[in-house]
Amino acid sequence: MNSMPPTATPRRSNASRYLFMVLLGLAIGAVATVMIMRAIDQRRDPYPGAVMHLMAAHMGQMKQSVTQNRCAATDTLPHLQTLRLVSNDIETAFGDMRDDARFVQHAGDLRAALDASLASPPLNCQGVQAVMSKVGQTCESCHKYVHD
Repeated sequence: MNSMPPTATPRRSNASRYLFMVLLGLAIGAVATVMIMRAIDQRRDPYPGAVMHLMAAHMGQMKQSVTQNRCAATDTLPHLQTLRLVSNDIETAFGDMRDDARFVQHAGDLRAALDASLASPPLNCQGVQAVMSKVGQTCESCHKYVHD
């Protein structure tokens, strides 16, 4: 009788399988997270943000006009007209606040400032800065009220 030990077969490590499962779990988790975040984002109404972004963009363009010393009425009037037009949508965009008297007053103050600037458009950079300051103050007062 030959007593030879049985040959041992090398055991494969399970580490590669575990690593694969962990990576697969992370990939599935990342995809699921992106899908959930997009679903949540689609439920939000983009209207209020769009109104504020559009107004900020036109204020920024007027600021850029001042920086470039391009302050003729033809340079700033289109921005003021657009700001005035978009300001009509403030109460509609923020429907949950349209019955708040102070909010409505702030929106009215913005429209009044824009109406005044359209009635007597700024003709130079100093005038544009004054209009931007007045409009900015009305915006700031509303934002302070809403965030308090």
